[in-house]
Amino acid sequence: MNHIAEQFIIEGTVKEIVPLGNGLINDTYLVKTSEADNDDYVLQRINHHIFTDVELLQHNIETVTRHLRSKLEAEGVSDIKRRVLYFIPTAEGKTYYFDGESYWRMSIYIANTLTVNEVTPQSSYDCGLSFGHFEQQLTDLEEPLGETIPDFHNMELRLSQLREAVSSNRAGRLKTVEAEVALVESHANEMCLAEQLHRKGLLPKRICHCDTKVNNMLFDHDGHVLCVIDLDTVMPAYVFSDYGDFLRTAANTQPEDSPELDKIAFRWDIFEAFTKGYLTSAGSFLTPVELSHLPFAVALFPFMQATRFLTDYLNGDTYYKTSYADHNLVRTRNQFRLFQLVKERQEDMRLFIQKEC
Repeated sequence: MNHIAEQFIIEGTVKEIVPLGNGLINDTYLVKTSEADNDDYVLQRINHHIFTDVELLQHNIETVTRHLRSKLEAEGVSDIKRRVLYFIPTAEGKTYYFDGESYWRMSIYIANTLTVNEVTPQSSYDCGLSFGHFEQQLTDLEEPLGETIPDFHNMELRLSQLREAVSSNRAGRLKTVEAEVALVESHANEMCLAEQLHRKGLLPKRICHCDTKVNNMLFDHDGHVLCVIDLDTVMPAYVFSDYGDFLRTAANTQPEDSPELDKIAFRWDIFEAFTKGYLTSAGSFLTPVELSHLPFAVALFPFMQATRFLTDYLNGDTYYKTSYADHNLVRTRNQFRLFQLVKERQEDMRLFIQKEC
């Protein structure tokens, strides 16, 4: 680990390297330095099985953080190191190092901060405001970015994958999920609306975070948001990704693998809080088409996730980790229940968004 850390141009002497956090994708470590006036650092092993093009991944992150830094400088912000992630180069000038087996990167550790895991109206409002502001700051980014996970939120692709899984029926489970497959097909055309609008030139792709969880923001100890973190999935996408996927997880009263479908409810207080925050910052640049289809985005993401769980169930649980035989089927039904509840509130959502605009 010391050898890896030495590949990056840091200030100070490495004192120790210890595990940091419990991320599911990348392995993360805190690099502590001996000198009190020097920064500590975050060292990460990049999961290149998920992010297969590390060069593209780091290009996206460098481009975005550089742009955000220039915005803060123009505003005269003094604590820029605490307001945007800063990645450390190697002697070769790259922000990653390949040791022959793994890819590594290093960033400055932002001390005296905390993340929030509890979903409340306040944390949801903060998320909406911060992720909307993040998008707004990147609307004038001129350097093109690539998709770190191609077609990540492409509903047409997810349908194609499901149909292939139905056709092959690898795990012999099709008989048990005919009702679920029929449900997907009954909504298939309408849930591909984003791709349809994009092809007509009516729905733009913007630079989005694409992983809008409540714990992907850093707060100071006074409760103020400092910056958005976990930038691996920052890429061109529809704003539906940032808006809809947050509400898919945050507004569900039950975990996505809860079998207690009768206890699933859609939290209207979370919807209102997140939407208010999001429109406060993103309302300045969203088009009428984007605004009018935000309720669709709330329905799209549980539908898409249900389709993905169902596909994996039919394929024999090859993608998502499962704890028991029907785990993916339980997840599928959970997300379909949420989808149905969201569909029932579409008009209410439309009226609320219209009022907030």
